[in-house]
Amino acid sequence: MLVAGAMGRMGERLRALLADDADLGLAAALERPGHEALGRELAPGVRLTADADEALAAAELAIVFANPAGSLALVRRAAERGVPCVVGTTGFTPGQKQELEALAKHIPLVLAANFSVSVNVLFHLAREAGRLLGEGFDAEIVELHHAAKRDAPSGTALRLAEAIAEGRPERERRFVLGREGETGERAAGTIGVLALRGGDNPGEHTVLFIGRGERLELTHRSMTRDHFARGALHAARWLLGRPPGLYDMEQVLGLAARV
Repeated sequence: MLVAGAMGRMGERLRALLADDADLGLAAALERPGHEALGRELAPGVRLTADADEALAAAELAIVFANPAGSLALVRRAAERGVPCVVGTTGFTPGQKQELEALAKHIPLVLAANFSVSVNVLFHLAREAGRLLGEGFDAEIVELHHAAKRDAPSGTALRLAEAIAEGRPERERRFVLGREGETGERAAGTIGVLALRGGDNPGEHTVLFIGRGERLELTHRSMTRDHFARGALHAARWLLGRPPGLYDMEQVLGLAARV
């Protein structure tokens, strides 16, 4: 297996879990050109490289946690070589997402905002709560991540907003990413998303359904990144042997498919 972004937070956890995995192993490790650790041996016979073609040639599958541009460039090369990909990068632009959809016609590709099993259950619950509670409850999302996170709101928070909107197909999908100034009355059908940053928090997400005289809250809190890495490896096992196509973690876990 190729781990792209091998020296990042998720890359380190993936490598640690792969070292004890009976079925999967580290075959290649990729980082950006100029990284100070290039050439270091990360596993027996596996040295960190910046050569994507070399890394892909050594692997049957790639797991990618990198910046959006670098991730997209690697998936392009993987599609040329027929190497399936599991991508956990967030912050893709709409145009980049469209290109990933096109590349998935050539290789099986799992694209997920979050690989945690419980977070994907949260997506499912948020969709169902949005459907069952209906128009009498306003939906808001608050997320907290570490100070070094580059994109805001998080991909998980945006996926939660999409899941709520999927549960309310009659409503316009209008997301409000923070509020300030003279905003006026809250517009019906909107879903608010607020991003907080600080410290080393791996991630917290709270979905609030706010009605008259009552409120329902669904919260997920991460203490480590290991469950993200375990979920990514679970997706990798599931993906092997699949036909080309764009998949998500709800499909991997057998939860309700997106509508």
